[in-house]
Amino acid sequence: MLESGPPGAPGLCFLHGGAAHSHWFDRVTPAFADRFHVVALDQRGHGESGWARPPAYGTEDFVADLRALVDALGWQRFVLAGHSMGGHNAMAFTAWHPERVRALVVIDARPAIPAERLEVMHRRGARAPRRHATVQEAVASFRLLPRETAADPALLAHIARAGVVERDGRWVARFDPDTNRLRRPTDGWRLLDRISAPTLVVRAERSPVLPPDMVERMLGLIPHAVFVEIPGAYHHLVLDAPEAFSAAVDGFLKTLP
Repeated sequence: MLESGPPGAPGLCFLHGGAAHSHWFDRVTPAFADRFHVVALDQRGHGESGWARPPAYGTEDFVADLRALVDALGWQRFVLAGHSMGGHNAMAFTAWHPERVRALVVIDARPAIPAERLEVMHRRGARAPRRHATVQEAVASFRLLPRETAADPALLAHIARAGVVERDGRWVARFDPDTNRLRRPTDGWRLLDRISAPTLVVRAERSPVLPPDMVERMLGLIPHAVFVEIPGAYHHLVLDAPEAFSAAVDGFLKTLP
């Protein structure tokens, strides 16, 4: 978990996507640290958080972790923002704990994973992790999924380095392969009409993950939702266009009572 901003300030929590980690928001969080207590969370099985044993990677498990975190921080109500898998978890948290969320930001995330896509994820998680002789080799092999990106190469190298660790003399990805092999996402479509917080849905213009028709359906189901699209960005928009993304979120947050 990464923290910035003054303790005691209003809470703002960022949730990363699958196979990612808290440092994905390193070029986003400084825009809010002057007036928010900002947390970028390593979700279970990712980053520096522990691997669940026995494996437990259902939406309800991620949501329970977040509930425990905000209780420990003493946040009664907070702003919650999540990208991809983190956006899915954020939508579920907001639906299941509406009294805790002041506002929600859904970052290029869909409410449910299609069955065929989930099967691909499960098969990927069953493969043996790639093992590299050096940290340089591990960083050089890093690829996003989906691969398309307009991100600064220096930022990509930064998150690649933060996402690997040495184990048994080899460099491997930090995340638990079981986060893919045993992922159990809920059907978030059934939850959207229970989201009462003001909501910003952010789409990357070139995203293959969140098509415009899906955005329209989401906006029709979430009672208090608005939409913004980030030009020129692909799915990993917090890497591709961190300044434009931060400006869009900042504008939304300034409308809150």
